[in-house]
Amino acid sequence: MADSPLPQWFDGSSYTHKVAASIMKYGPIARITLAQILGLSQGAISRITSDLIYAGVVEETPMTADQTGRLPKGFTVKDSGERRGRPQTGLRIITDARTFVGIKLNASLASAVAVNAGGHIITGCHEQVIDDTSPEVVVRIISRLVTDCSSEAAMAGWPKPCAVGISIGGHVVNDSLVTFAPFMHWSQPVNLSRMVRAATGLPAGIYNDIDSLLVDACLFGSGVGLNSFAVLTIGVGVGYSLALNGELVNCPDKSYGLVGHIPVDPEGPRCVSGHKGCAQCLSDDSIVEEYSHAIGRVVTFDDFTRDAKANVPQATKLVNRTCFRLGTLVATIANIAMPEKIMIAGESSFIAKLGIDDLRNGINSYRHSQAAPVDFEIPDHDWALWAKAAASQAIRQYVG
Repeated sequence: MADSPLPQWFDGSSYTHKVAASIMKYGPIARITLAQILGLSQGAISRITSDLIYAGVVEETPMTADQTGRLPKGFTVKDSGERRGRPQTGLRIITDARTFVGIKLNASLASAVAVNAGGHIITGCHEQVIDDTSPEVVVRIISRLVTDCSSEAAMAGWPKPCAVGISIGGHVVNDSLVTFAPFMHWSQPVNLSRMVRAATGLPAGIYNDIDSLLVDACLFGSGVGLNSFAVLTIGVGVGYSLALNGELVNCPDKSYGLVGHIPVDPEGPRCVSGHKGCAQCLSDDSIVEEYSHAIGRVVTFDDFTRDAKANVPQATKLVNRTCFRLGTLVATIANIAMPEKIMIAGESSFIAKLGIDDLRNGINSYRHSQAAPVDFEIPDHDWALWAKAAASQAIRQYVG
């Protein structure tokens, strides 16, 4: 984390930070279980956790054998025979020791929440419309949102936020420098971290929004304990990110929307790059263009959404076609990356729920009959959860 713009919560070795991160993911957790997961001796775990308790990072809590948090998939605790029959003491992060502000930036809206160290939202969702996407105006909006979240958290008795996490659709270098943000129309690289710190006085980490969803799921959500987990999003664009053993798979080119040009339908529309039937047909603009052609007049995405939910025949037909295409993309990801679970998210993921049968048909059409069913989930869309995910990125780096 040498290049991170955020400070770390405490000093310590890499093992100390690894122990704290594991307690955050799996807690409440017994010391013996923690030692077995990390491959450390019980003596080493006892010394490290004593330091973390003294530093005010973790605390002890009474627990029974069935009270542990989610553990790594396939892991079973080896019975050492020690302390059998005695009540166990678990370890967990002190959730009220620190707070963070998470902000999700869209082209026209900024959403913000305050989050505690346990990844729980502790305020309402504060929003500001973005009429001007120039970096200076966006930073002023961010500053107001940080003030609003901080004030609400303080009124409820929470400590002042120690850091800000901001997620954005695009490419970010060293969690600081935004070099590509197509929806913000920035023509030059923007050191958003430096600008936000100057405006708010708080250290700020800047992250890709899809990566942030993935980190949040692997730290606090449905990806905890899985060996591999993927996020696929549909909306204004098409996005994808993958984690192995709870850690992001990083690649210099990963945040350029490459998954959006994977073929999903040989009869599909052409994208702006000239590809016929690529995954860009899952984006809002492409869906609107197809729907406008189908009904013979120009419509908006809101029009399509209304008609799809009202079961208008032309809209239903396009929903089903879109979901089959989405299923094809999900199958492609499952066949190549082989994640144990895929989260289908994004502001337009409701389409997947409307056409769930065609989604499954699309998946099955491109999977071997003897292959395991693809495990996927479709959470309800909420910008507050995207803002929380930005805070989770900051928490992850703060713990180290």
